[in-house]
Amino acid sequence: MLIDGKWEGDWQKRSRSDADGRYVRESSTFRHWVTADGNPGPTGDGGFTAEPGRYHLYIALNCPWACRALIYRKLKKLDDVISLSIAAPEFTDQGYGFRECEGAIVDPLHNVRYVHQLYSHADPKFTGRPTVPVLWDKANDTIVNNESVDIMRMFNKAFDAFGDSSLDFYPAALQTDIDVMNDRIYDGLNNGVYRAAFASSQAAHEEAVTDVFACLDELESRLDNHSYLVGDQITETDWRAFVTLIRFDVAYHGLFKCNLRRLIDYPNLSRYLKRLYDVPGVSDTVDFDHIKKTYYSVEKLNPGGMVPLGPAQVFGPYAKL
Repeated sequence: MLIDGKWEGDWQKRSRSDADGRYVRESSTFRHWVTADGNPGPTGDGGFTAEPGRYHLYIALNCPWACRALIYRKLKKLDDVISLSIAAPEFTDQGYGFRECEGAIVDPLHNVRYVHQLYSHADPKFTGRPTVPVLWDKANDTIVNNESVDIMRMFNKAFDAFGDSSLDFYPAALQTDIDVMNDRIYDGLNNGVYRAAFASSQAAHEEAVTDVFACLDELESRLDNHSYLVGDQITETDWRAFVTLIRFDVAYHGLFKCNLRRLIDYPNLSRYLKRLYDVPGVSDTVDFDHIKKTYYSVEKLNPGGMVPLGPAQVFGPYAKL
């Protein structure tokens, strides 16, 4: 992690647990908002006006949090408005990094080797664990925000003058319902799989796995009567669920030991996942090779570093549903 802007220790060995062995996720630290007029958003300072070419997004293709932002960039037609860098498919002892390789895009702004160098550039005294996504402001040469939920909502509305304003994944009439479902999915699924993987006690692991499958069971039942998770239109909740579900059988079932059932064992969720995957542009944000290579390079979970051959034709089974 970074301590006063200096890299210390091994990123691979960095994880937090409470006294009972439950994994504790660290909070995002940069929380400014890009707005259409540059006025302050819900948190942070103002002065970040939505402009084409001003902002740059750093992501990793294995990371569900980062790929939520990537999906919004794609669907809101912001590819030519917000530039992009993609980390190499590996975890190093210094975390995510950039290098020339298939499917990756190096940093064009500072030519940094590691994501943590962006953080120390933005704040020479930064202490914490560098994560993606990172939304960078080229004008002020700093990080705007590293919280995926904030970035999703910025991309949803702030850039409507330059992208597709017809899409709104957080409509006013559904916001209360969306927020309730988001909380349930975050606790039980999005963060649940990580709680299972990085628990430091058997009891904490079993608690997390139980929560994950209770959530999946609830979602399966909910989809008996709905095409999507909040009514019958695609909302923010669906994209927040999608990024975890699409990685489930390929990474979380095996590497994260969430193996009571596979996602393909849930017919409603499998059909639902296929509907979302088939939205034009979404499949461009999913790279199963990157997902597997990066996750299976986590030494704490996979000391030998072997990457499994399967599941065969990762998305093949869903295509028949």
